[in-house]
Amino acid sequence: MKKIAIAFVFTLLATLGSYAQVDRSKLPDSGPAPEIKIGEAETFTLDNGLKVFLVKNTKLPRVSFTLVLERDPILQGDKTGMTGFVGEMMMGGTKNRTKDQLDQEIDFIGASLSASSTSMFASSLKKHQEKILELMADVLYNPVFPQEELDKLKKQSLTGLAQSKDNPNAISSRLSRTVLYGKNHPYGEIESEETINNITVEDVKGYYNTYFKPNIAYLAIVGDMDKSEAEKVVKQYFGKWAKGNVPTFTYPMPERASKRAVALVDRSSSVQSVINVTQPVDMKIGDPDYISSRLLNQILGGGSASRLFMNLREDKGYTYGAYSSIGADKLVATISANASVRTEVTDSAVYEFIYEIQNLVDNGVTEEELAKAKAELSGSFGRSLEQPGTVANFALNIDRYNLPKDYYETYLKKLNALTVADINATAKRLIEPDKFIITTVGNGSEIKEKLAQFGEVIMYDNMGSPAKELVADENMTAEKVLDTYLKAIGGVDQVKAIKTAKISMDAVVMGTPLNLSFIYDSQNGRYGQKLSVGGNVMQKTTLADGKGSMSVQGQSVELTEEQLAEAKLNSFLFPEAVYQENGYTLTFDGLKDVDGTPAYKVIIATASGAKLTNYYAQESGLKIKYENPASGDTYYSDYQAKDGVLLPMAWTIKSPAIPVPLEAKVTSMELNVPVTDEDVK
Repeated sequence: MKKIAIAFVFTLLATLGSYAQVDRSKLPDSGPAPEIKIGEAETFTLDNGLKVFLVKNTKLPRVSFTLVLERDPILQGDKTGMTGFVGEMMMGGTKNRTKDQLDQEIDFIGASLSASSTSMFASSLKKHQEKILELMADVLYNPVFPQEELDKLKKQSLTGLAQSKDNPNAISSRLSRTVLYGKNHPYGEIESEETINNITVEDVKGYYNTYFKPNIAYLAIVGDMDKSEAEKVVKQYFGKWAKGNVPTFTYPMPERASKRAVALVDRSSSVQSVINVTQPVDMKIGDPDYISSRLLNQILGGGSASRLFMNLREDKGYTYGAYSSIGADKLVATISANASVRTEVTDSAVYEFIYEIQNLVDNGVTEEELAKAKAELSGSFGRSLEQPGTVANFALNIDRYNLPKDYYETYLKKLNALTVADINATAKRLIEPDKFIITTVGNGSEIKEKLAQFGEVIMYDNMGSPAKELVADENMTAEKVLDTYLKAIGGVDQVKAIKTAKISMDAVVMGTPLNLSFIYDSQNGRYGQKLSVGGNVMQKTTLADGKGSMSVQGQSVELTEEQLAEAKLNSFLFPEAVYQENGYTLTFDGLKDVDGTPAYKVIIATASGAKLTNYYAQESGLKIKYENPASGDTYYSDYQAKDGVLLPMAWTIKSPAIPVPLEAKVTSMELNVPVTDEDVK
């Protein structure tokens, strides 16, 4: 036992001695890049041109088939959105099976089968291989493209489009694409109600007949199968697939901006700004700068240890996360840095983005940063090899991008051989800090002037089109807008004659019936609002005796001072008639485009800071939109006369709490009727 103790002491002393001699002022030399043994995919080509890649994997009794079409991007023009329907239309039924029969047969064997405009995927247990291939071939050869399926898809797409118009991230994505590529480029096209409605079954059939050809296709097989079996089943199920001529297209490389500029979408209900600092880049897998650009991006904004993340989140606290990307694409890719930040720090966040990008180009990276980035990307690469599908993807990329056969086997050697000088040279070649477009979606009245320091601010609408230049009458004021509104709905006297109201509205959200009810009692300062589902009250707000509360699924809380002030603002059926006498501050914010209708924007604020924003149509004077940072936006339409006053009978509510726009219709409206405490509760 004593010998063991002495040996331990000597070992400890030796360890401490060697530790003391380590020079920690510099990073240790990197070890040799690990040898990567990547299983090779076996390949063969059918007479019709279909290229097949097989990766044998016997760990699980499963097999998967991934079919990829290698076509050029296409301009869809006035049919934009059509390619998004192709796969679902193919899965909508075949000459041999209805959609329901197809779904039932897939589910019965516990398999999966899907399609898109450029791919098909099938997976099943090995014992069901023949069945899933039969179903896959049936969808590939015999789709019938039912009209009812297209009608359903178009309806879903229109609903999604309507929702996206009020989604800051969706708006930001559209804006970035249009300013980078233009709407006459395949990557810049934006689908609209018009283009979606233009799509016909014949358009989908035409696409299928043109592009689903084996001579531009790859088939990757992963699973429990050897080459001889693969050749047999592929010939059996895909050998009769007839090849054909497929059109090719070329497009000019989008040019970078001549100078830095800001593209802004005014979304005044936003409490955050979605920022994307971006420019196009010509980068493909296998390009000389490709691997070094992966390391460069990892250092700039590739994770939680990157410069952008550490600056904007950890140091400044502007955002939950700030990231960057350097893309790779056969046609054109992008360099981007993005984050969602609080409105009040929007300009500060943009400054930090520009600072970090400029600093990266001017001063480069450090040895320590490069070593960390190499470790992170090497680990990620190694983990990806645990998936058999990775080997198949590598094989496809080698053929599609004309890469050296050993490109992925030597990937880590190439990555680890890169030096600080290499990364810095890549940064200078790829990035032009003074030619970025800064796309921003946020409250324009709060951030527009502040963003002007970074370049010309160009306004866009929520569909990525240049905003219409609307100029309000120079003599227009908030008070005049409200006076016009009150006259338009019947006059101040008629409005003030209405003391109470009970309104009930019905709506359907994703197949679920909802009811909204409102109680207004301006004489006694009482207000009640309820949201019910299936007769059960899910949420309600109550205002009475100067106090307010909110209840969600039975859990009730008192309103804060700011929430109470906002509830009081909303408690008047015609608040425009009492804004000024209640001491609210009115701010006129110009003439805006509200989905194609010119409307005056008026901001109403209480002494406590609660705010809401209304829009009044320039032509009719009627209120057409209400914005609330917390609850979302409400659009008003279908005005009808009730007791001598015009009231909106249709409301479209877009709320962060609702996955799709809520279309509510007034089903009952009672004016100047008795209101009790029980009604409000």
